[in-house]
Amino acid sequence: MELPGGVVVWAITHHDTLQELLADPRVGKNPQLWTTFTEGRLPKGWPLLNFVTVPGMVTADGEDHRRLRGLVSQAFTPRRIAELQPAVEARTVTLLDRVATLEGGFDLREHFAYPLPMQVIGELLGLPPKQQDELHELSDTLVSSSATPEAAIAAQQGLFALLASVVAVKRAEPGDDLTTDLIAAREAGDRLSEQELVGTLLLMLVAGHETTLNLITNAVRALLAHPDQLRLVLDGTASWSAVVEETLRYDSPVGQFPLRYATEDIPVGEVVIRRGEALLASYAAAGRDSGHYEDADRFDLTRQPNRHLSLGHGPHFCLGSGLARLEAETALRYLFERFPGLALAEEGPAEPIGSFISNSVKTLRVTV
Repeated sequence: MELPGGVVVWAITHHDTLQELLADPRVGKNPQLWTTFTEGRLPKGWPLLNFVTVPGMVTADGEDHRRLRGLVSQAFTPRRIAELQPAVEARTVTLLDRVATLEGGFDLREHFAYPLPMQVIGELLGLPPKQQDELHELSDTLVSSSATPEAAIAAQQGLFALLASVVAVKRAEPGDDLTTDLIAAREAGDRLSEQELVGTLLLMLVAGHETTLNLITNAVRALLAHPDQLRLVLDGTASWSAVVEETLRYDSPVGQFPLRYATEDIPVGEVVIRRGEALLASYAAAGRDSGHYEDADRFDLTRQPNRHLSLGHGPHFCLGSGLARLEAETALRYLFERFPGLALAEEGPAEPIGSFISNSVKTLRVTV
C-alpha cells in the first residue's frame, strides 16, 4: 500500500494474519528498525513522521516498553476503572441535560461523544479544562493523514509545548493525577526521560479520547441505521456491552495504525515481508474479514463469539480498553434511556473524517 508521500508499506488486512503478526517477536515498533526512515528516504515534511517517532510506549519495544507501560498501568487497573464509574455516569447525565436544551437536534459527535472522554482523560491527566479543546484540535491534526506537512509539524510542536507547560505547572503544584505520578517517577530516578514523560502524556491524551469519541459516534450511527438491532438492546435481548464489541468489529474506531517493522524476513502466505520493511495494522479491514466472520458486513448484536482485534493484540494491547468500554457503554445506555426516539437528522452517506488512522464521520446530526 502507498501512504501519503509515496511511502510504501505492507497493509495487514486479514484477521488471522494480523493477530499473528501483532504478537510476533519478529515485529517491532521502534522506527530505528525501519530502513526507509534510517536511510533518510522519507519525503521532507512527511505528515506521519511525528506520529511514528513520538517517544513513549507506542514506539518502544522489549524492556523499554514494559518499563513505560508499567508506569502507567496502575491508573487503568480494573479497580481504578470501577472507581471511575460514578464520575463517568455523572458527566454523562450533565452532557445529556445540555443537549436536551439544543433546539432542532444536535451534532452527537461534537456535543456528546467528544466531551465525555475528553473530560475523563483530562481529569485523569490533570489537564486544565480551558486547554482541552485546543489539545483536541491539535491531536485531530496529528492523526490526520490529509494535513499539510506544515500543519502536522505545527500540531506536534503545539501539543508538546502545551503538555510541557502542564508538566511545569504540576511540578510546582502537584495534584492527584497521572501527570503528577509520572513526574514523581521521573524524579525518583525511575528511568523516565523528559521526552518520554511528555510523549507518554501525548499518547494518553490522544488514545484516551479520540478512539472513544469514534467508538460512541460509530455505535450510535450503526444502531440508528439498524433499527432491528436497536430493538434487541432496548428490549433487553442484547446488552450494551454487545453493542460496544460489535461496533469495535463492524466499524473500528481506529482504521489503520502506523507502523510496525520487520526485524527479520517474515514469510506471510506467498509473500515475504523483508527485514526493515513497515507494516500497517488494518483493524477496520480485519473486522470485516469474511474469511474469519460469517456475514462479516452485517451489524449483528447476537454474534457469538465476537473476538475482534480493534483494541490490539499482544504486548501493545490497548492499556485503556477497560476505560473505553466503561465510557462507551455508559454513554450509550444513558443516551437511549433519555432519548428513546433518537433518530438521524440527515439522510444519505455521512462525510468521513480525513484520516485513515482515525475512523469515523465528521458529524452525526441527530434529533430527539
